[in-house]
Amino acid sequence: MTKEFKVLLYYKYETIDDPEQFREEHLAFCKKTGLKGRILVGTEGINGTVSGTIEQTEKYKEFLHSLPGFEDVWFKEDPADDYAHSKMFVRVREEIVSLNLEDDIDPLTTTGKHLKPKEFREALEDEDTIVLDTRNDYEYDLGHFKGAIRPEIRNFRELPEWVINNKEKFMDKKVVVYCTGGVRCEKFSGWMLREGIATEVGQLEGGIDTYGKDPETQGDLWEGQMYVFDERISVPINRVSPTVVGKDYYDGTPCERYVNCANPDCNKQILSSEENEAKYVRGCSPECRRHPRNRFVSEHNLSTSEWQNRLEAIGESLENTETA
Repeated sequence: MTKEFKVLLYYKYETIDDPEQFREEHLAFCKKTGLKGRILVGTEGINGTVSGTIEQTEKYKEFLHSLPGFEDVWFKEDPADDYAHSKMFVRVREEIVSLNLEDDIDPLTTTGKHLKPKEFREALEDEDTIVLDTRNDYEYDLGHFKGAIRPEIRNFRELPEWVINNKEKFMDKKVVVYCTGGVRCEKFSGWMLREGIATEVGQLEGGIDTYGKDPETQGDLWEGQMYVFDERISVPINRVSPTVVGKDYYDGTPCERYVNCANPDCNKQILSSEENEAKYVRGCSPECRRHPRNRFVSEHNLSTSEWQNRLEAIGESLENTETA
């Protein structure tokens, strides 16, 4: 049965002279069309993901392709049961991916070699090639390419410093990098080349999303699910031999269900079963579990005694917590 909705993922590095005017016109079109999603616009280009009916997404593709400089935007498309976003945002940013370099990289002049999915798969099997995941640690934990290095970062802008601190892994080596749709790798591979951190740098063209749909690879050598920044949270990639690599934060059992820590001041993303979410009142630490504004407690209308009982069951206490 054909699904009636689509999710579009896309980007284009292209100079936009007046990002604010571009934003206003873009937002007006999206709202008029009925799309939902999140689009970032800057002088360096556009980076977005939107969802809507097939008719709505086709209208958007025609609209963006009609704009000077964006005639060749490559849309990665996924069928969906409904909207994958709750609202429509178009925002102006200094960068369409935040690397926050003092001396920024222009991917139009400096970037790594683009590798087709088949070429990237060959690199994965080459023992002399280093594979680096450029995404955040929680994205990696849900799914990643077999043998890829996991960066200990929570935000993309932390990646250059992490690589510098671990550059012995990459110096004088062939390196390939990957990300969800390709936009992060365009800039980061260029940074690695400019800094001389690797002798060769390649990047997966079209990102993980494209690799999973390629008829030759069919997502082979991918483990787990791919994290996405919309209400789906995750999507399958490996169509050959799918596996589960995510582990429950609390007990280490296989898990692919993400939740946010109930402490609003923390909000850390963790993998958790529904049972453990309830058992640990969705707190990632003792401090978060007894935080006075614990959202799990308020969402489920737990009384102080019920809250106390759950913590006592795991050897903790509400002692010294202001619950008012």
